[in-house]
Amino acid sequence: MKDLTSAIIDYESGELPVEEVLELFQYLVDTGLAWTLQGSYGRAAVHLIENGYICNTPRRHVPGRTGEES
Repeated sequence: MKDLTSAIIDYESGELPVEEVLELFQYLVDTGLAWTLQGSYGRAAVHLIENGYICNTPRRHVPGRTGEES
């Protein structure tokens, strides 16, 4: 994935390919950011989770997610 800021800008402008949207939202869920950004991100994440496009649990270890040192 490109850097987070660029990915969000491209998502907001509708220029992010579907595969990268899914990668972005999986990253947002993995890091917990999906639940701290504006509400539309959380709602979109829930929609993607409920429809099986992304997982509700992290796919990989994310430093700091469980309180561990990175």
